Amino acid sequence: MGLSMVCVVHCFFAPSLIILSFSFLSLSIESEIIHYLIVFLAVPISIFALTLGYRNHNTLYYLFIGTSGLVLLIAAVVMGENLLGEIGEQTLTLIGSMIVAFAHFKNHRKCKELACDCHES
Repeated sequence: MGLSMVCVVHCFFAPSLIILSFSFLSLSIESEIIHYLIVFLAVPISIFALTLGYRNHNTLYYLFIGTSGLVLLIAAVVMGENLLGEIGEQTLTLIGSMIVAFAHFKNHRKCKELACDCHES
C-alpha cells in the first residue's frame, strides 16, 4: 500500500516540488527514471504481497484486482506520455496505483477478519 501511495503523492505533488526546487536537484523529481524506479519496486513487492495474501486467505479476487492495477501501472510506463499524453499517463498511473492500494487494503482487512497470524514471525 505504501508504494501505491508514493505513486499518488508523486503524481499530485511533483509539479509543486519542481517549482519549489528551482532546478537545484541534479535528478529532477519529474524525470522518467522516477516512474521506472517506482514501478520497478512496486511490481515485484506487490506481486509477492498479493500472492502471499492469496496463499494465506484463499481469496483469488484480491489477487486479480491487484494484478489488474499492476497491469495498468506497467501500461502507463510502457505507453508513456508519447501515446497517452501527459494527462492520460497520469490518469492511468493514478487509477492503477489506487487499484493496487485497494487490493492490498482489502487483503489486509481479510487478514484482520480471519485473525490470522500470517504477519507474525
